[in-house]
Amino acid sequence: MSIFFNSEKPFTKKWFLSYSLIIIGSFILATAFVFFIAPYKIVPGGVYGISIVLHYIFGTPVGMVALCFDIPLTIIGMKVLGPRFGFKTVLGFSLTAVFTDTLTFIWGFEPLVKGDALLSSIFGGFLCGLGLGLIFRSKATSGGSDIIAAIIAKYTKLPIGQLMIMVDSVIVLFGLFIFRDWKIPLYSWIVIFITGKVIDGVLEGINYEKSLFIISDKYEEIRDKIINDLNRGGTIIDGYGMFNMADRKIIFTVVSRRELIILEEYIQQIDPKAFLTVLDASEILGEGFKSLREKVSD
Repeated sequence: MSIFFNSEKPFTKKWFLSYSLIIIGSFILATAFVFFIAPYKIVPGGVYGISIVLHYIFGTPVGMVALCFDIPLTIIGMKVLGPRFGFKTVLGFSLTAVFTDTLTFIWGFEPLVKGDALLSSIFGGFLCGLGLGLIFRSKATSGGSDIIAAIIAKYTKLPIGQLMIMVDSVIVLFGLFIFRDWKIPLYSWIVIFITGKVIDGVLEGINYEKSLFIISDKYEEIRDKIINDLNRGGTIIDGYGMFNMADRKIIFTVVSRRELIILEEYIQQIDPKAFLTVLDASEILGEGFKSLREKVSD
């Protein structure tokens, strides 16, 4: 059994970009641990949460202990789940360990912001999310608790997202048991929450578009407004009213925040009884927006 290597052609623009993201992401992740998280005994889940706890018990280096967890977990993951953990993943968690211990050697275990664990939790979570997001964009994974959750999911059929939360929460509670300070799990969950939100932002981008469902008898006028004034497209869907089973036309479209205000004002003027559903669009792919091909090739 061997580690699966990505099929990207070496030394191309895409190859350089991909590995640059891993290097930069690993360094940013390491700065989060060294400057903000570890000095306050915050346990951010994953192997680094365990490593931080062990550091305060035995004085062991955080990065190397995390690496000692990542390597066997990856081997076990490959045996149980197959060769889904590629060379990029190994490179990512190896660089993170090296950067973490190197920065610790240079900086020490003093927090960048002294006397403010809350502020450190916020910025530590932000940098963790940014670093992990960049690593994920290179088509690598973070290893660690992700692999544990994936193995459990294989045998229990539970959702992997829920399992990751459960695994990280157990590690956080392990920190509570060792340090016996309720502030630690509270700060740790702040870090985990912010990390997840920032990862989503890095992977999906910050989007200001809104998805809009419109049910109105004036659907033709609204259609003309969307196409001619807003220069947007959309889809008209045939539907039926649940109460009287009358035929209805449903317009589905995507607009910006500014265009939403214009469209809402127009609809209010021509059909105050129209029914609108407005949803945040976290990611939009297709004609007029980023193409699916661009998304996959990023």
